[in-house]
Amino acid sequence: MTLQSGMIRLGDLDVHQVHGGRGRPVLFIHGLGSSGYMEWRFNLEPTATRHRVYAPDLPGYGRTGKPKVRYTIGYFARFIERYMENRGLGSAVIIGASLGGRVALELALEKPHLAKRLVLVNALGLGRPRPQMAQMAYGLVTVPRVGEAVMRFTRSALRWAPPRTIRRVAGRFANSSTDLEKVIDDTYLQNLREMYEADGFHNAYLSTVRSLVHPRALFGGQHDVSPRLGELKVPVQIIWGADDPLFPISHATRAHAAIPDCRLTIIEGAGHTPQAERPDEFNRALLSFLDS
Repeated sequence: MTLQSGMIRLGDLDVHQVHGGRGRPVLFIHGLGSSGYMEWRFNLEPTATRHRVYAPDLPGYGRTGKPKVRYTIGYFARFIERYMENRGLGSAVIIGASLGGRVALELALEKPHLAKRLVLVNALGLGRPRPQMAQMAYGLVTVPRVGEAVMRFTRSALRWAPPRTIRRVAGRFANSSTDLEKVIDDTYLQNLREMYEADGFHNAYLSTVRSLVHPRALFGGQHDVSPRLGELKVPVQIIWGADDPLFPISHATRAHAAIPDCRLTIIEGAGHTPQAERPDEFNRALLSFLDS
């Protein structure tokens, strides 16, 4: 199945998307510091053999425009709503990973008519992360000026650091048994470099992280929608990497118990990104749910 990659105009924003296939629409929402074509690189083609897939880059990320706005969960959810309207999608299966999972939850809870079904992949919003890992990964970038310096250093490091070093750092959310040379291959590294070089990306990334910060706990507080999971009226599939160092497996099991119509698939040997670390297992679970 050949997918198409290109730009569309959405109001005053240039939006990059990957799309293709035939059948029921399935919309993929990527996570923080990623893009549609990066996050779902092992999943779009297998899904498009049976369904019509859409994977836009969120504003500020990938090849989509990077306006000077406040990047929040609500902003991303409104973007997805506008994107779906532009694409003529009255509803779709909505799949979200990490930050994208929290955006998907926002849509399903606030605009339930848009979500035919819901797939949550190591999603933000189902509990508080492990504080030590969250602080290590994101703590510095929340500090004014320090965050900007960290982003500049990262951009520079992506230019000169050996690929093995980049893979080791970028793979900190992966299971130790993951084949990082396959998951973070040369094409992925080139796409990552391209994004860090893009004007406006640093601001978008920092704005996003800072909007998620709670005074008492990083990625906690108002972003945890666990008390509302019983409101979900559509079928839900949770897919979780068992060894996620940021969002523990207890988030998945509690959500599974709280959601009325819910499947749970735990992928052993995967960390925060099971869709890339164990794509065959992920795709089997996803297609089984979509075809049921």
